[in-house]
Amino acid sequence: LAHHTINGCNMRAGDLCGTGTISGPTKETFGSMLELSWSGKEPIALGDSGITRTFIQDNDEVTITGFCQGDGYRVGFGQCTGKILPAADLGY
Repeated sequence: LAHHTINGCNMRAGDLCGTGTISGPTKETFGSMLELSWSGKEPIALGDSGITRTFIQDNDEVTITGFCQGDGYRVGFGQCTGKILPAADLGY
């Protein structure tokens, strides 16, 4: 967030940011959909629904949760949920 805003990029409530980096050494530690799908090459199963995705699609609902913990403590935040809306038709 700081990287974007320091250069004058306006951020608004609901903007979605991602690092695009490998979060850890094993697949279980990957932190983004791009990492999990290996840049869209490996579909991701969405629970037991039979639905798979390689990228987020219009009208998908995304929920993010997170925490970190150490010896005797855990710090985190509640769920953050948003719906991916189709891009606006600007008539170009």
